[in-house]
Amino acid sequence: MKKFDFVKGLFALTAGFFLTATVNAQTSDAELLKHPEYTSSNYLVYPEPVNTNYTKVPAGYKPFYISHYGRHGSRYHHSGEEYTYLFETLSKADSAQKLTDLGKQALAYAQILANDAAPRKGDLTQVGVRQHEGIANRMYKNFREVFKDWKIGGKKVTPHVRAYASTSGRCIVSMAAFNGELRSLNPKIKPELISGKSYMKFISSFEWNKLDYSKTKAYTDESDKLWKNVNPQPFLKKLFNDSNYVVKNIEADKFYNRFFEIATSMQGMDQPLLDDIAANAKVPADSFVNLFTTEEKIARWKAQNAWWYSLVGTSPLIATNDGINFAKPTLKNILDEADTAIAADTSNGSATPIAATLRFGHDAALLPLTALMQLSVANAKVSDLTKLHEEWNDFKIIPMAANLQMIFYKAQGKPILVKILYNEIEQTLPIECKETNKDKCPAAPYYRWDDIREFYHAILNK
Repeated sequence: MKKFDFVKGLFALTAGFFLTATVNAQTSDAELLKHPEYTSSNYLVYPEPVNTNYTKVPAGYKPFYISHYGRHGSRYHHSGEEYTYLFETLSKADSAQKLTDLGKQALAYAQILANDAAPRKGDLTQVGVRQHEGIANRMYKNFREVFKDWKIGGKKVTPHVRAYASTSGRCIVSMAAFNGELRSLNPKIKPELISGKSYMKFISSFEWNKLDYSKTKAYTDESDKLWKNVNPQPFLKKLFNDSNYVVKNIEADKFYNRFFEIATSMQGMDQPLLDDIAANAKVPADSFVNLFTTEEKIARWKAQNAWWYSLVGTSPLIATNDGINFAKPTLKNILDEADTAIAADTSNGSATPIAATLRFGHDAALLPLTALMQLSVANAKVSDLTKLHEEWNDFKIIPMAANLQMIFYKAQGKPILVKILYNEIEQTLPIECKETNKDKCPAAPYYRWDDIREFYHAILNK
């Protein structure tokens, strides 16, 4: 295996994504081979937009309110026990003299992760902090009118920002980073920061134990085709020198999957820990993730991608919409808060204008929300899961710090318009303009608020 500088190699892994990816583009096998970083699924670092040119705003309109939902930023792996499991499994094999040179190299990394990363399981990293600062910075600069002082009754009034966060620490810190950046750009903004169990009903109502599609034959038949292509044995032979030892002592699938998840999570870790691994492992510096071949990464990701799609996506193989329906409280909150903001805007100064409603939660809440809202990035209907990756990609929907932004526009004597950004890329919606005079209908990605509101309330009432 080719050796390379650990830190340079790890971050070169994601560099191509920032320069080339667009949220709604299809992904071919050739593109996956060129960009194996895509296979890190929901651990992919946030794909910052490069030179985004937004569609011109209709004449006379200006933005006045933003409704947002963002996933927390990059974090340590969610399970400290899995860091420990990896280290203990490799350590036991080393004691039995069953590790190859690459296995000993992996053990050196695993020991540092068990010591330094496991205690921080699930915590937001500084990479995650910077992701939210960057999104907030671009939101402010793209829609300055929303956050400027408003003149009401001859007085200047600073619009109000209301932010909600999941009770998870990584979401609360994400909220703090985002709002801290807004305040650095306009110190007059004094955001209302909110977190508590009572708000979880619309921040993240998803319950993992409520869904079990393992008995849905239409899904399992298709899913099995993908998992049959995931073969841990060649990877295990790189680390262990005795196949009989592996058979008797290691759960191959469990070890392979845990190793892969931890390896792909490392791209979002803090630089000091990466430097510590590179400096103190005292072995040639191969990153965890590059112990896997590109073909192995792709095979496992395709199966993982199909799992996310069927769990909380728009899969036609699942008879019910249970996964998607978990997002209904979030969508209702978005509609209700927007109505409140619009009412405040038209109150002639009797209510403080609301600049933005910000929400900070999780991938398991955001992904079904994109499906429920039928955003173009998440609305594919695919029955052949071997071709799913050509139309639907989890890494484009729920990378770290993934976010939905609904931008509201107003103009004197005209209907309110809304544009939806997903990961800061404009989205199209399957929403029909109900205006009798079609010449007055805006062109996508702008939609009349009345049409959006009616469309989504119909979905909520199903």
